[in-house]
Amino acid sequence: MFPEKFRIPLGDWVNQAIEWLVATHGARFEAFAEGLLVVLLALEQTLRSLPWWVVIAAIGLLALAATRKPLKSALLMAAMFVIGLFGLWDLAMQTLAIMLVSIGICGVIGVPTGILMSFSRRARTLILPLLDVMQTMPSFVYLIPALMLFGLGKVPAILATVIYAAPPLIRLTDLGIRLVDKDIVEAADAFGASRWQKLTGVQLPLALPTIMQGVNQTTMMALSMVVIASMIGARGLGQEVLLGIQRLDFGRGAEAGLAIVALAIVFDRITQAVASSDRNGRRPAG
Repeated sequence: MFPEKFRIPLGDWVNQAIEWLVATHGARFEAFAEGLLVVLLALEQTLRSLPWWVVIAAIGLLALAATRKPLKSALLMAAMFVIGLFGLWDLAMQTLAIMLVSIGICGVIGVPTGILMSFSRRARTLILPLLDVMQTMPSFVYLIPALMLFGLGKVPAILATVIYAAPPLIRLTDLGIRLVDKDIVEAADAFGASRWQKLTGVQLPLALPTIMQGVNQTTMMALSMVVIASMIGARGLGQEVLLGIQRLDFGRGAEAGLAIVALAIVFDRITQAVASSDRNGRRPAG
């Protein structure tokens, strides 16, 4: 047995830190949660109030613009139609709202962080271990401080999803910018471009296919959190899977699982098509 005298009370230190956060910054966390919840509920209400055929048509047009393939667009529309056939349309819209908000937050955090890492070796050295922890730490562990800070509901589910899903976008943004051809960057320097002009006119456009791959991976990882998020009150399709487990109702779980797969296929094909079109056909601005 390992000597008890060498034990480090890390758990106690973490609990004390969380208690300090709740005691000193609880009001700020509550205000943040209320603001985020307002945005989420507005988006959710909009999606749920739209006619089903409008949502499917919008996804079809978006897929057509991304893929340029009418058949693939029709198949993605059919995937969404299947969700309605299972009677899970309303729950799917709740899941879609949580997904869109989570991916949006991942983008706001991930892209600037990846840019910072690509420009600063010191920042990259500090952030990489944190990303490793975020990706390897069991997702249930995230839920404990999230519940302590925000309580049950959709906000802690979004927070846990962001922590789990943001690392791929950060890593691939960093990688994409660092892989931009040095000769092109030197040519921009020769023309007197500022750092901001190089970033927005040269590096980001050329790195966009890699960044979109990061968006794709982040989206897939966010979807994988749907069932776990339902355990703390996020509802949506994950709730049906959870009920199927609790009641040993395989049919109910299978329907919800297939609906989640359908959403994953739609997100995956559209983001993959955008990344592929940027790599093969579009030229960077500037």
